[in-house]
Amino acid sequence: MKNGLNYDRYLQQLTEQMTEINWLDGLPAQLIHLSNDNGMSVSFMDIGATWLSARVPVKDEWREVVLRAKNMSAHLEQTAYLGAVVGRFGNRIAQGRFELNGHQYQLPVNNGENSLHGGEVGFDKRRWQVKSQTQQSVTFALFSPDGEQGYPGNMHIEVCYQLTNANQLDIEYWATTDQDCPVNLTNHAYFNLAGEGAKAAAKDHCLQTCATHYLPTDHSMIPTGEVKATSGTSFDFSQSKLIGQDFLSDQDQKIAGGYDHAMIFDTVYCDGSRWVAQLTAPQEDIVLQVATTQPAMQLYTGNYLAGINGVSQRYPNYHGVALETQGLPDGPNHPEWLALNLGHPILKAGQTYQHKTAYRFVS
Repeated sequence: MKNGLNYDRYLQQLTEQMTEINWLDGLPAQLIHLSNDNGMSVSFMDIGATWLSARVPVKDEWREVVLRAKNMSAHLEQTAYLGAVVGRFGNRIAQGRFELNGHQYQLPVNNGENSLHGGEVGFDKRRWQVKSQTQQSVTFALFSPDGEQGYPGNMHIEVCYQLTNANQLDIEYWATTDQDCPVNLTNHAYFNLAGEGAKAAAKDHCLQTCATHYLPTDHSMIPTGEVKATSGTSFDFSQSKLIGQDFLSDQDQKIAGGYDHAMIFDTVYCDGSRWVAQLTAPQEDIVLQVATTQPAMQLYTGNYLAGINGVSQRYPNYHGVALETQGLPDGPNHPEWLALNLGHPILKAGQTYQHKTAYRFVS
């Protein structure tokens, strides 16, 4: 294979970059590397159960298709949640407030007037335990105590990453709690299928989805409550379309500086095996297919990536696209959505939250 360091040197360099200084707890990050029979490799670290790297064979070269910080110093500085598992509640909760079982809860406000991705110290900033590991899988575990970031209940969370020989990364999420609590877990990886170091942007990729509706937002990026049909709008990706084709062409996008919206799937596709989204590289030499059991996907075109010190360059805005499979943002404050049969934002005490998402790279 051309274009890149040999595998051992690549992993050594990645490990050196992410352990050059310690994490906030005074200890270095622990890195885990998985590889399959095709030579594809993926890397993770215990900080945030973060997906750091996806090195995919494309024709006669290796291509890094996931964005990451240059080193741990840069990772500490970035606020884009690069590759992290976010929670307890991914996406936004309006004013950091929700009512549950007759009680009002106040979360830390860390995104304007709202709470984003679990608050000031969400799961992305926690050190996860490596529970088990094989050549092609790793399971991370985390305990979140009652009251952490304002959320009720003691919660146990596990995330398993498994790399298959079909160049597919399966991500499975589990959570249990001893008190009712909102839960919405997702991975915040950003993809650039042209290559992490390429000049091509998210807007240069083509996207197709099974999303029939989307959620418009107000100026603070909280859903208005309307569930709007994608047909006839810039959010219509029922046929493969260049992301840049209708970019910033309407008020909903202008509010967000691009796409940063929940795309709601036709539920018949949300079985974890049929693809709900398909992203195609600018050169059309690699395709990313996404399958999930979640009802929606936050389509985010990296509208605020500018200035992040990436592994090969300072990223400009729109350098990567995030395809964050998840439940609906601000779900605890929209009981009217329950009638739409799009999942429930509250995990009941004693029950198990379980979802799966697969990212398959076809080249």
